[in-house]
Amino acid sequence: MKNLIISIKITILFCITLLLAYVLVLWLFAGLSTPNFGKVNTIKANNKIVGVENIGQNFSSEKYFWSRPSAVNYNGSGSGGSNKGVTNPNYLRDVSSRIDSFLIHHPYLKKSEVPSEMVTASGSGLDPHITIESAYLQVIRVAKARKVKPDEIKNIIDSVIETPIIGISVINVLKLNIAMDSKLNK
Repeated sequence: MKNLIISIKITILFCITLLLAYVLVLWLFAGLSTPNFGKVNTIKANNKIVGVENIGQNFSSEKYFWSRPSAVNYNGSGSGGSNKGVTNPNYLRDVSSRIDSFLIHHPYLKKSEVPSEMVTASGSGLDPHITIESAYLQVIRVAKARKVKPDEIKNIIDSVIETPIIGISVINVLKLNIAMDSKLNK
């Protein structure tokens, strides 16, 4: 009986110890592998919070760069994709509609030149980044709306490029649009 009680005590001690160690290891890994140690990084413009660094926002004005479409209407509490497959008629209709809309606002492009990221939502539906190429494709529209030379817009794009340790260089659309307003005062 004495051995049984000792075994139960040791089992409880190991369960508590390993549970705490497991949670601590997961917490450290998640913190080290995410930006800002997993904390929300708000972005301010004119001393006013205008968004969150890692949650995409909807921009529809001609003078701003556009983000990827969102399957969750840019709602940070409802992250997720549409779960519609590439053969789903509703999905195909949505993408076709987005392509048509993108081409209306970018008449200098051919249908084959529309980047897929600009007409399909990311897996989370909240991706705040676009590729450099997608930003460059929008330069003519933005420059025309702001009445500036395209080279000025390209210089601003180049100033906000984010290059991660691993992966491709990207642009945070909110930061780009804030830089546009700040540098062009328009």
